[in-house]
Parts: sequence; structure tokens; C-alpha cells
Amino acid sequence: MYIKRHLETTIEKLSGCCKVLLVTGPRQVGKTTLLRRLAEGNRTYVTMDDINVRSLAMTEPGLFLQRYKPPLLIDEIQMAPKLLPYIKMYVDEHGNNGDFWLTGSHAFDLMENVTESLAGRIAIVHLLGFSHAEVAGLGAGAFVPEEKFLLQRAQEAEILPMRDLFEQIWRGSMPTGCKRRMTTRRQRTSTARRSRTRSRNTQRSMTNSMPRSMTSL
Repeated sequence: MYIKRHLETTIEKLSGCCKVLLVTGPRQVGKTTLLRRLAEGNRTYVTMDDINVRSLAMTEPGLFLQRYKPPLLIDEIQMAPKLLPYIKMYVDEHGNNGDFWLTGSHAFDLMENVTESLAGRIAIVHLLGFSHAEVAGLGAGAFVPEEKFLLQRAQEAEILPMRDLFEQIWRGSMPTGCKRRMTTRRQRTSTARRSRTRSRNTQRSMTNSMPRSMTSL
């Protein structure tokens, strides 16, 4: 199950005007899932978690870019910092906007290497866990602490029971917890709906089985 992220539109716009895009954030926050979803299979994907791929990128970065040609999605770029100067040379010579999509942790060493090697060529987006609006399927937009906005939001969003609210806080905003919570809520809603249906059917059945003289009282 994929949950739409509010940053999708921003990423697509930045990719259209920058040659390199970097999405940073904690591990397991959904960086790779998001970019692979937006790529729709039209971009070569490589991950530095693969020892052979990482070895090639670190020892022969020029050969790496000959083997894996843009448009390219490189996952966990912080594991192969020697590749960054070669990406710079590539985009300076014959790069197009959106040629390189990178993911990486928000580590100081990574950001230092990126700003030194790709300054003026890269857009950086920091991805966090799911917002409540993303989980609820609401559109992107700034939160405005005004009465008109809050009343409109109350009409658009489902009001969470206290039990679900505390469960959401406890599970946190990482994708695994959010998806598990949404599955639990759907199961709970489905069970409650079936229970209400059975109750109505039982009442209807009891009414139909009563003598007419009693039902007319």
C-alpha cells in the first residue's frame, strides 16, 4: 500500500530545473519508495547497499557512470562519496535536468561533500515521517491557525477517536507504523460496520416475526 507524499509535486518541479536531486532523511522513512514511485520504471536504479556496485563506484567512478547511464537513481549515496565529483563532471559536460536522483542519510559528511562537489547543480529535499494529513489523505498546504481554516479542516478530516489518536502517537510517523495503524483501523471499521449490519438485521427480523397486533401498538 502506497501513501501519497506531499513532497511529490515539489520533487517533480525541482527535478525539472536542477540536474541533480538529493532526498535526505532517516533510514526507512520512505526515500527510495517515493523516488521509485515517481520514476515509474523510466530510470535506472542502483543501490550502494550492493557490495559489488559500491566497490565499482568507489574504485572506478568513471567506469561506474559508463555502465549506469542517466536518468539514474542512486540509493544511499553517502556510502560512495568518491562518486560525487564524477557526477559533477558529467552534468557539467552533458547533463540534463533531472539526470541524477540521489538518496542519503542526513549525515554531516554527506552534506559537506555534496555542497562542495555539487554546489549550484543540486536541489536538496529533506523527507520526514508521514504527517497526519498524508495519512488521512488530505491535500498539501500550510497549516493556518485561524478559525475559518480549522473549521474547514474539521469538515474534510475524520475526527479520530481518543483511542486511535493515542495509537497514532504511540506508533509514530515512520511508514511501517503508519501502514500497520491504517490496516488496524480499516479492520476495526469493517468489524464495527458488520456489527451494525447484524444488529439492524436482527432488529428487522424480530420486528417481522412479531404479531401484527403487537407491532401496531
